[in-house]
Amino acid sequence: MIRYTQDRTIVLGMVPVRRDMFPPEPAIALKDRVVKRFEEMAESNGDIRLVTIDAVIDGGMLWDLRDVGKVVDLFRAEKVDAIVFPHCNFGQEEVVAKTAAEIGKPVLLWGPRDPSPETDQSGKTGPRDFDTQCGMFATSRALRRYHVPFTYIENCWLDSQVLDRGFEEFLRVASVVKAFRGMRIGQIGVRPRQFLSVKINESELLSKFGIEIVPIWPEEVKRTVEKLKRNIPLSPEGCELPMGQPPLPSGEGMLPDPRIANIVKEIEEAVDWSSIGHEAVEKMAYLEAAIMDLASVNRCQAVAVDCWGFSQDSYGIPSCFVLAELFDRGLPAACETDIHAAVGAVLLQAAARYATPAFIADVTIRHPEDDNAELLWHCGPFAKSLVRKGTVPAVRECKGMYEIEGGPLTVVRFDQDDGNYMLLADEGEGTEGPKTTGNYVWFKVKNWVKWEKKLMYGPYIHHVSGIHGSFAKVLKEACKYLGPVAHDSVESVEEM
Repeated sequence: MIRYTQDRTIVLGMVPVRRDMFPPEPAIALKDRVVKRFEEMAESNGDIRLVTIDAVIDGGMLWDLRDVGKVVDLFRAEKVDAIVFPHCNFGQEEVVAKTAAEIGKPVLLWGPRDPSPETDQSGKTGPRDFDTQCGMFATSRALRRYHVPFTYIENCWLDSQVLDRGFEEFLRVASVVKAFRGMRIGQIGVRPRQFLSVKINESELLSKFGIEIVPIWPEEVKRTVEKLKRNIPLSPEGCELPMGQPPLPSGEGMLPDPRIANIVKEIEEAVDWSSIGHEAVEKMAYLEAAIMDLASVNRCQAVAVDCWGFSQDSYGIPSCFVLAELFDRGLPAACETDIHAAVGAVLLQAAARYATPAFIADVTIRHPEDDNAELLWHCGPFAKSLVRKGTVPAVRECKGMYEIEGGPLTVVRFDQDDGNYMLLADEGEGTEGPKTTGNYVWFKVKNWVKWEKKLMYGPYIHHVSGIHGSFAKVLKEACKYLGPVAHDSVESVEEM
């Protein structure tokens, strides 16, 4: 499948630490085992690049305050996304706090359990060699004094599954933080006039979080489509407004971008398109490719689209299934120009480590028989790969007409009131319910009335972003690092 490519690799800085007053030999031996274990976990999780400090610190362990600058310079040069500080004995809280404060990225604190005191020194009872847990208590306090948020994995054995699980969850947290900071969202068209609910404060998103809204005019999409028909690349400046641009050649005798035929083939092999015809599928393919190209040249992680007007006006088709396709290709695409929904979708896909597409739904009606279930629905923009097993996704009027898979679901809404930003993140599961048109899943929770009240009193609306999987606690943990974003949930969400 043709994909929208983005950098999704997590660069993880690895800083083993020790205390100089403890015997060095046991810590050195433990450090080698710890690094090997983290290398194995990084490889098994995929898209992880581990950066050790061996190149700048003799022995590859930090304990001397004078070496902090070397580590900071290395990690800045390598552009690390997060740092892990394994304690190979008591550790050194000052070097951890100063390094973490300088880098300003998510921090993981962990140390292995100590052996029995009787076996610390060649089987002879004597001074302990490690006291790792004790040192982590000291480090956590130092991090708090420096106002450095951190995540920790409980003091466990080196081969414990607790470490595997905690490491994987921390990588998801780091992925969310990386996706959030410096996010760029392409805005194609304006919001529907009556939709006061999707108003945003563009200036505040930039000043508080570095989230930038990139206007992309519908005329730019139209010109990009015409370039695709002629296989002409985008302008180097990334602006495709007709003004100031040379006129395009007639196109006679020119072949289209070869991706168009591939996209058409992918759609027609995956869905029932009999009611719309080949010409409509081709139009959708051109729109998909044009939006992906404009998003790419403008370095966007998502788009929010005026789905009510521009494609119907310019191409005679709704853009609903086009948005579904963009999700499937790795580019979250919010309908009704809902910027906050796009932010939520980006965070969800990052939490899932991009293993599955998110979707954006209206919260519409209560289940006619189950008081704790609700219809998450929209008029066709759910990725076709999410279709319920055993069914063929249908596309009618260029809108998806299919139910998506159930199972565990995480639902979020990123929103704000008067500059106070919240991330509602909670979980439920797909359940059985009546059939309807468009795209949908019936969403079952413990107590729907509590959800309804939460959405009513806000600062939330009828749009939510959802994804398959259970990521509420990852998103709660990520809120530590996102800046002034308060975590919110309906039910109590477990701590990491």
